[in-house]
Amino acid sequence: MNEQGVAPAFLGAAVVLALLVIRTARCEMKEAGSARHEWQSLRERRGLVTFLGTASVLSAVSWTISGPAHLPWVLLVARFSSREG
Repeated sequence: MNEQGVAPAFLGAAVVLALLVIRTARCEMKEAGSARHEWQSLRERRGLVTFLGTASVLSAVSWTISGPAHLPWVLLVARFSSREG
């Protein structure tokens, strides 16, 4: 782990969360109801299992290699891997 601790991880998590919220809001403004469709994959069993499996494996690898600083990006990759279509 670096000398800054987990501060970069928290900053990265805030950036990733803000990007997802902005993207969802932008799509919702263009087409009403699209936000529900955007996040529907996490309500289904297959999407949730894909998200959790990808996040678990990549988190373990990322934590082993570089510590917590890259975990927000792992969650972003897991989120995109769980989407259908």
